[in-house]
Amino acid sequence: MTAAFPNNRPDIADLLAFYASVGVDEALEDRSVNRFAEVAPKPMERAPTVASSGDTVAPQRSTNISRAEAGDRANAPPVARPPSATTAVPDEAQAALARQLATTATTLDELRQHMASFDGCNLKTTAKSLVFADGNPEAAVMLVGEAPGRDEDIEGLPFVGRSGRLLDRMLAAIGLDRTSVYIANVIPWRPPGNRTPTPHETEICRPFIERQIELVNPKVLINLGGPSAKTLLNTSEGILRLRGNWRVHTTASGIAIPAMPTLHPAYLLRTPAHKKLAWRDFLEVKAKLRALGD
Repeated sequence: MTAAFPNNRPDIADLLAFYASVGVDEALEDRSVNRFAEVAPKPMERAPTVASSGDTVAPQRSTNISRAEAGDRANAPPVARPPSATTAVPDEAQAALARQLATTATTLDELRQHMASFDGCNLKTTAKSLVFADGNPEAAVMLVGEAPGRDEDIEGLPFVGRSGRLLDRMLAAIGLDRTSVYIANVIPWRPPGNRTPTPHETEICRPFIERQIELVNPKVLINLGGPSAKTLLNTSEGILRLRGNWRVHTTASGIAIPAMPTLHPAYLLRTPAHKKLAWRDFLEVKAKLRALGD
């Protein structure tokens, strides 16, 4: 008897490691599906016809089609289907709605409620949690990253995984902790598989983080990573050129907030040699706070 599968197939540990590496970290259905099981083709039905006597003739079932019919079906253009509510690409109307909701929020709690009820960003449909913020909203320092990861999505808080633990140590090195800073992300919902948010998704979420910064009104803003810096400082420069140089984030009300772009903790975990650069950036923040009287 011939074996159903080759003898050199990967074992379950290899498969799980592969799935984890590409971001597949949760089941979509309660029961596993056998993708190798054969499924019997459904019989084709012909439309009912009307006999010469006026009686309707029952449709005849057939499982065979001619070669000509098969060729016609293969070459036929795809049938257009209306997009579902969960997979539609957000349009400019959704971006306008995000701007309206952000503008009308007068407190952080109200802003959070607006974001929780907002359905204009597709990322919300695949995320478990709205990752709004962590820390002290009265703090002088606000840090903004790009988007939540798996751990953040589960706990509903930003920077709680490996990157978060490194960030805590970086803050402690200049005498700060989560009670003396406020932390948020440009994107409040985890992208599936931790993929990079699209420019459209970023623009949809931009009004929310800009309003969040305006309501917190920190004395110093720290941009963690290139996406945060590019979005909030309106620049196209790379983070290695931006970091270490004071920039300005201007709120909608015209308030200028000193901003320090620096390397993202996740990048530092991959490139430990650059931790010294981030250390210099955080020393600049410490000096700025001292100059401002904090």
